[in-house]
Amino acid sequence: MKATPLSNCERRFLLRAIEERKRLDGRQCYDYRNVRISFGADHGCCIVELGKTRVLAQVSCELVPPKPNRPTEGILFFNLELSPMAAPGFEPGRQSELLVRLNRLIERCLRNSKCIDTESLCVVAGEKVWQIRLDLHLLNHDGNIIDAASIAGIVALCHFRRPDVSVQGEEVTVYTPEERDPVPLSIHHMPICVSFAFFQQGTYLLVDPSEREECVMDGLLVIAMNKHREICTIQSSGGVMLVKDQVLRCSKITAVKVAEITELIQKALENDQKVRKECGKFGFAESIPNQKITAFKMESAAVDTNNVEEQAEEIITKADPPSEVCAKPILHTPGTAQIGEGIENSWGELEESEREEAEEEEAESEAAAFECQKMETEDTCMMGETKKDEPIVLSDSEEEEVVVLEPQVLPRKTRAQTNLKQENTSKKTFNKRRKKKRAA
Repeated sequence: MKATPLSNCERRFLLRAIEERKRLDGRQCYDYRNVRISFGADHGCCIVELGKTRVLAQVSCELVPPKPNRPTEGILFFNLELSPMAAPGFEPGRQSELLVRLNRLIERCLRNSKCIDTESLCVVAGEKVWQIRLDLHLLNHDGNIIDAASIAGIVALCHFRRPDVSVQGEEVTVYTPEERDPVPLSIHHMPICVSFAFFQQGTYLLVDPSEREECVMDGLLVIAMNKHREICTIQSSGGVMLVKDQVLRCSKITAVKVAEITELIQKALENDQKVRKECGKFGFAESIPNQKITAFKMESAAVDTNNVEEQAEEIITKADPPSEVCAKPILHTPGTAQIGEGIENSWGELEESEREEAEEEEAESEAAAFECQKMETEDTCMMGETKKDEPIVLSDSEEEEVVVLEPQVLPRKTRAQTNLKQENTSKKTFNKRRKKKRAA
């Protein structure tokens, strides 16, 4: 993974805060972030939140042939995936150096520590054994992935139940959960990882580093321990040389943190088992109800329901009686009715200025129409006289003037009259031209 680059100003600010024994989230140097465990509807599924770092764990099983060198032991398989959903620096389908290191550390923590009894996973020696697969998915990255993954892995293994089986001769029968209750895994102890970040060549120490603190740290020490103070694995990375006193100091801090986390895990498992026995509500939808984007958490207000009837009667007696007068309906036209006075209808009425403009336009249009009619009557009279007195001469010219007369349409009396003056002037000029041609 390519960490988010920090500017020199941010780097100096973080180192200065660490020198003054201060952290960005307000914790002390040896404080651990809050751990929250949520179980899914199925056994072996859980989500662990370490601050804002969130890991999903899912356990599954199947019957497979055993390994040739271990015919009486089951198989454990662990896989951690870092998706771009957790952080933009993660690349899908690529085995980065960080991913390889985390997978190896989880295998040493859970497999090499012998926390699970692999011999109890054998069904038929040399033929069939249970293969337990643990898949870890990083949902959000805010530092200290290994601690959150180790807690999620051991919680999912403790919560998982495999199907019950029976062997009769060479026949193996696998029972469903309805036929027989599933069987939990045989777990001897719960190893949990605790990480320590060192700054300025081991001068300063922080427990449970965040993502920003991991960007400026010089080295990292991871210790896996159970509640019996047994160190399961230890790994140091970075260019920091640690002395014996520093390692012993970290181991003592680890013992305290592991005891607190183990107690929290046991309480979470007991509460989930109790809810399932009582047929209560369980699963992610019930364990994380108030973390929806569109949900607002509001405290319920207490309502006093005592003497409700008496208070209602007092309110009714004090209230004014309703009026007995009922308005008669007014019939304006058949099929309509009005109750009450109401307001006069002003729909379609014009204002005074608009009325004056409309009246002026109507008068002008009427005058123009009257003039057009008068001109047409004079033209018809003149044409009649020319027909009686003058002979008709046919011209031999190929180009003849064609005059198209459009019928005169009287304008309607509407509210909006468009360009009446322009139409009148165009008609007058047209009539003048026609008179000149006829006179010629």
